[in-house]
Amino acid sequence: MWLKLDMQTASAVQRLTKIFHARFSRRRLNGLHRRHCRPRRPARISFADLLLGLVYHAVMGQGRLETHLFEQTGELLSAPAISQRRQRLPWQLFRDLLAQCLQPRAERRRHPEAFYHGYRLVGLDGTCFGVHNVPRLVCALGKASTRRFKAAFALVRTVVLVELGLHNPMAAAIGRAGESEMELAWGLIAQLPDRSLLLADRLYGTPLFVGTLLARCLAVHGQFLVRIRRRLKTRLLEILPDGSALVELRVPCEDGEPCTFLVREIRGRVWGRGSTVTSLRLWTSLLDPAAHPAVELLALYAQRWEVELTIKELKMELRGSDRLASYTLDTAAQEIAALLLAQAVLVEARVLRSRQAAVAVLRISFRDVLHQVRFLWSLLALGEGGYRQRTYRAVLRGLIGELRCYVNPPRRARSCARAVRQPVSSWPRLLRRRETQGGFRYEVVKHPGSKR
Repeated sequence: MWLKLDMQTASAVQRLTKIFHARFSRRRLNGLHRRHCRPRRPARISFADLLLGLVYHAVMGQGRLETHLFEQTGELLSAPAISQRRQRLPWQLFRDLLAQCLQPRAERRRHPEAFYHGYRLVGLDGTCFGVHNVPRLVCALGKASTRRFKAAFALVRTVVLVELGLHNPMAAAIGRAGESEMELAWGLIAQLPDRSLLLADRLYGTPLFVGTLLARCLAVHGQFLVRIRRRLKTRLLEILPDGSALVELRVPCEDGEPCTFLVREIRGRVWGRGSTVTSLRLWTSLLDPAAHPAVELLALYAQRWEVELTIKELKMELRGSDRLASYTLDTAAQEIAALLLAQAVLVEARVLRSRQAAVAVLRISFRDVLHQVRFLWSLLALGEGGYRQRTYRAVLRGLIGELRCYVNPPRRARSCARAVRQPVSSWPRLLRRRETQGGFRYEVVKHPGSKR
């Protein structure tokens, strides 16, 4: 009887994976494993089952990995046995796995908020995950310096390409040797999809990075919109009618000779709620001011903030913190990969619910969908054997149908003051909560060279 229940449990988890159209194929997963690994003897569970167990563990958030693997496969493995199995897996296997499973999801007809003039909106940014302070991890990763002392934990840096409008991770680079965010981003540019518009913050606003990005965009018929630092110097070529300017950048080439390329520079101010003003300086490859006005691009750049919200969903909503549970570098990188794959599965669920409710994807609450998926998965894993087939299907349809009710109202035009209770820098101190109402106003500032 217990064996029968275990088999039903495994089939339940597999059926849930099919319901949410997860991007996993057992044949392809096991084929990818055979390409990278040559096992000496047959394993008790296949690589596909191990990977789905890791994703299941990431979705559930709490519990032990060995328990979740048992719920999925019916095989009871000890924690040391699972750890040894995971440490034998090469990282190249997971890198190819992320490249296969993390793909664009938005459709131009169904998700217009994820496109701009036919270009797929993509955001680029990095984040860090803390690991345990064991000597091998501290020696491999080091600890970053803060304003006061060394950081409390060693950090694994991760850079993610995010599909804006869906909060969908499309590609990721995980630093396993203490690489900086910029070093990881260099390798991620090659995975930029066709017909995309990349939005990035000031860290990537350097002539060398923008020159490499421009070459990639030309290869995939894409564009970019990057914020840059105020003091970068350029050579002014022409002032355009909308107040933006064409400027020339110079970067060193491989042969040592300088290479020049042309970008459009937009300077502007964003008038926020409560009369706060933020100055922006942007570089873009969209050179036509008639087709892409400067004011329109200033407003479009605000959508880059969705990358920060995606990282928040990944770390705080899905994981619960920015700390990993792994004690080795290999398993820490695998844990981050499993979190990204779990978030991709939840994106599939949000897209499906938004289609049924006829609303934008981001109107579907990520937190509510996550809680419902966890409950639904637990029901399938623990209770399927106690239901008749007809009753089981009715309960399943009812729970999935309830996801359509989790629709957030339109976002209010409200913001709170950015302040901290105990500041350690120039940020204002928070004494009482204040809220401001209203929208944003964008103003283009003419290039300083236009005065001459």
